[in-house]
Amino acid sequence: MANIGHPENGAAVLDYHLHLWPHGERDRQPTVEQLAEFCAAAEAHGVVEIALTEHLFRFGQADAICRGFWEEDPDGDLAREMAAYWDAHAHADLDCYVDTVVAAKQAGLPVILGLEVDYYRGRMDKVAALLDGYPFDVLLGSVHWIGAWGFDDLDSQVVMAEWDRRDIEVVWDAYTEALEELASSGACDVLAHPDLVKICGRYPRVPEEFYDRMASAAAASGMAAELSSAGWRKPVGEQYPAPALLERLVRQGVGLTTASDSHGVSNVGQRSVDLRAILSGAGVVELTGFRERTPYPVVL
Repeated sequence: MANIGHPENGAAVLDYHLHLWPHGERDRQPTVEQLAEFCAAAEAHGVVEIALTEHLFRFGQADAICRGFWEEDPDGDLAREMAAYWDAHAHADLDCYVDTVVAAKQAGLPVILGLEVDYYRGRMDKVAALLDGYPFDVLLGSVHWIGAWGFDDLDSQVVMAEWDRRDIEVVWDAYTEALEELASSGACDVLAHPDLVKICGRYPRVPEEFYDRMASAAAASGMAAELSSAGWRKPVGEQYPAPALLERLVRQGVGLTTASDSHGVSNVGQRSVDLRAILSGAGVVELTGFRERTPYPVVL
C-alpha cells in the first residue's frame, strides 16, 4: 500500500480515528510492523489513509497536567472510579509513539500522526502547550466525561448506574457545554463522535436544540467533525453524528472526516461503504484531510 501523499486527485475514504490498544489492555511499545497491519486492514475496506489517534491520557507525559481533574467532583464513588481508570491506562510513552508513526510515514505507509485529546476544563492551554512540541498532523477533540463521570464506560457498573440517576436534559446540556468549550479552546482540529452522549440511546425531549449548539460550535471554531461507524457497535446502534446533526454540520459548511474508532486492528475501516452512502445522501462530495494540522480537500 503506497504512500498516497494528498489523495485529493482521486476517490478516497479515510479512517481518521484509530487506537493501538483496546481499553483495559496495557500498552506495548508500537512498531512500524504493527502500523503496517493497520494499513493493510484499512486497504481491505477501501480506505486510502489512516490517522493513528491514541488517547492523550494513555501517555505519561500528560499525567502531570491532566491527572486529578476528577477530584473536583463531589461524588466520591465516581472520583475513585475515574482515578482507577486513569491509573490502569496512563503508562505509554508519547515520544515513542510519535517516533514510531513518523518512522511509518517515512517508510511510505499511508498513515498520519494524530492524537485523541479529551476535554479538560481549565487545562486546555497546558494541553495545547504540551502538544505544540510534537509534529502532529491532526488532533481529535472529544468529551468522554462530565466531571468524574466517564459516561461512555459501558463496562463499569458505577458509571452505568448514573444513567438511571441523572436527568437526561441536564446530561445533554453538560455534555454540549463541554463540547462548546473544547471547540472554542482552539486546541484541536476535529470533533470526534460529536454526539457521543447518545451512546446508551438516552435522548432529551428535543435533541435538535443540542444539535444546533454542537453544529454552531464546530462552525464557529473552524473545526471539522467526524462521521464515525463506532456508534453501530454501541447500544444506540447508530452512527455518529445522528442524521439531524450531520445535516446541520453540512449546512453550516463544517468539514468532515470518516472514522471507525477501532481499538486495535479488528474494526479498522469498518462499514466504510455505509459511511460513504451516508455522505452521498447528505450531498457531501469531499472529505477533509490533514497535514501538519492544516486541512485540505479529499474528493469522494
